[in-house]
Amino acid sequence: MLIYALKRLLYLLPVAFGVSLVCFMLVHITPGDPLTAVMPIDASAEQQAEMRAAYGFDKPLPVQYVIWLGKVMMGDLGTSIASGRAVSTEVMRAVGNTLILSALATLIGFFFGCLFGFVAGYYRDSVMDRTASFLSVLGVSVPHYWLGMVLVIIFSVQMNWLPATGAGPGGSADWAWDWDHMRHLILPAVTMSVIPMGVIARTIRALVAEILSQDFVQTLAAKGLMDRGIFRHVVKNTAPTALAVMGLQLGYLLGGSILIETVFSWPGTGFLLNAAIFQRDLPLLQGTILVLAMFFVLLNLLVDVLQTALDPRIQRS
Repeated sequence: MLIYALKRLLYLLPVAFGVSLVCFMLVHITPGDPLTAVMPIDASAEQQAEMRAAYGFDKPLPVQYVIWLGKVMMGDLGTSIASGRAVSTEVMRAVGNTLILSALATLIGFFFGCLFGFVAGYYRDSVMDRTASFLSVLGVSVPHYWLGMVLVIIFSVQMNWLPATGAGPGGSADWAWDWDHMRHLILPAVTMSVIPMGVIARTIRALVAEILSQDFVQTLAAKGLMDRGIFRHVVKNTAPTALAVMGLQLGYLLGGSILIETVFSWPGTGFLLNAAIFQRDLPLLQGTILVLAMFFVLLNLLVDVLQTALDPRIQRS
C-alpha cells in the first residue's frame, strides 16, 4: 500500500508541472491588456513601461513563466493588480470559505444521493424507484444558479427565514463556527448539493442493481443470510466507486462554484475568480486557478489511495 501511494505521488509531479503551464498560458492568451484596468487613461509611454517592468510583463513569455514558477514554488503567487495585496493571502482565505461550502454541499449530496440510489436499486421498477430516479435526474438537470435564486426568493424574501448573501452577519467575509454564520451557509450549500446528489444517486442505483443480480448475492440469500448481511456486502462493493464519485464531485464543486458564490455573494474562490475576471487582475486569476487545480489534483490522489485501501484489487491491477 505504501509503495502504491509513493508511485501515485511520483506521478503527481509531471501532472503538477502541466497544470502550472496550462494555468499560466490560459490567462495570457485572453485578449486585452490587464494593466489597462489600473493605469490612468492619460498614462505616458514611460509610465506604461515602468508598470510593465514592475509586473514583469516586459519579458518574453518563457522567461515570465520561469520567474513565475520559481516564485510559486517559494509560496509567492504575486501581488494583485486591483487591490495591491498579496495574492496568496486573498486566495487562501477564499479557499477556506469555499472548502467549508463545498464540503457541506458534498456531504448533503452524498447522503441523499446514497439514500435515493439504494432505494431505487433495491426496489427496481417500483414507484419508489421512479420517484428517486426522477429526483436524481431533476437534480442534475436544474440550473443551480436558477435554483439558488428561487431559494433566495422563497426562504429569504418571502419567509425571511435565512439570510441571502455573505458568510456572516452584515455581509462579513470572515467565517466563525456559530449559528449566525451557519445560517448563511444553508442556502448555498443546499443549492450546490443538488448536482452531486443526482450524480451519486444515479451511480449508486446502477451499482446496486448490478450487484443484486450477481451470483454471489443469490448464493448468500440461498444460504439463509439475512437481508442486513446482504446489505453489508452490497455497501462494501459499492463503496469504492461511491467514494471516487464523491471525490470527483467535491473537486468539481471547488472549481465550479463561481455562479453559486456570485448569486449568494459567498466570499470564496468562485466569487474571487469572478472579480478577477472582470477586473482583468492577471496575478489574482493565475493564483486562484493554480490553487484550485492543485487542490483537484491532490484530491484525486487522496481518493485513489482511499479507493485502493477499500478495494485491494485496484492495486493488483
